[in-house]
Amino acid sequence: MRALPSLNGVKAFEAAARLGGFAGAAEELNVTPAAISRLVRLLEVRLAVPLFERRANGLRLTPSGVAYRDGLTPILDSLATLTAQVCDAARGRVLTVGVGPTFAIRWLIPRLAAFRAEAPDVEVRITTGGATVPFAEDWTCGIRLGDGDWPGFVAEKLFAADLSPVCAPSAAARLRKPEDLKRATLLRVAHAREDWPRWLKAAGVGEWRIDGPVFEYYGHALQAAADGLGVAMGIRPYIDDDLAAGRLVVPFALSVPKGTSWYLVHRPHRAAEEGFKVFRRWITSAALRRTRARAGRARS
Repeated sequence: MRALPSLNGVKAFEAAARLGGFAGAAEELNVTPAAISRLVRLLEVRLAVPLFERRANGLRLTPSGVAYRDGLTPILDSLATLTAQVCDAARGRVLTVGVGPTFAIRWLIPRLAAFRAEAPDVEVRITTGGATVPFAEDWTCGIRLGDGDWPGFVAEKLFAADLSPVCAPSAAARLRKPEDLKRATLLRVAHAREDWPRWLKAAGVGEWRIDGPVFEYYGHALQAAADGLGVAMGIRPYIDDDLAAGRLVVPFALSVPKGTSWYLVHRPHRAAEEGFKVFRRWITSAALRRTRARAGRARS
């Protein structure tokens, strides 16, 4: 059983310590300075530790008081944030989506205006981190790259992650066949070093030492390719908008499955939230339209 002090005493002390006195705390908490003084005194009795030195010219925190204040302020801030999130989620107004930074910038954010038009009453919060960050408790859902097997979560496939080399239009003229890549600068992504060997093997050109610049994220490598630094391994759907705008081109027709797919991931209890239901319907429709459009281009 937790041995917790009075929350009213904790709130009174933290406000007085943060604001420099009982008067400021009383104004913030909408009580009298005498009430704040009494609550703090009861807290000190409960803790058996003096938190303030009471002087004729004011209050001064004791070392214990400083330590207690420094620990309490972030805890109370987190409690306030958590309370707001729970209340907002219950009303279906807040949708927190956890995604990797490149997916957020290169696919999701450019399409959020369409979602906002469909659900203007849902407040969208994008938080990034990618596969290196565990699925946070306060995330409504996430969009993750993987095999769909995340115990304790519902995972719904959105689209496949296919690999295609991409480069600036000016560089494509020098790439007539896959073997020409031996003379090009191949840009790599630190957490996806298997991408180039996978594509080269499928292209039937064998493997060779790849020693081009290494970037932390796909987005960095793709920007470098657009700027003419070299050839990056593009992953769908990161390259969709750049290809449509002509910032990047695909010099070879071969597209190779990465072996993983993009999934909409959520905890089972989130399924009933109104904001999530609207987002799920929107993003699955967007993914289906994208898949059909690619299939149509492939047949033409």
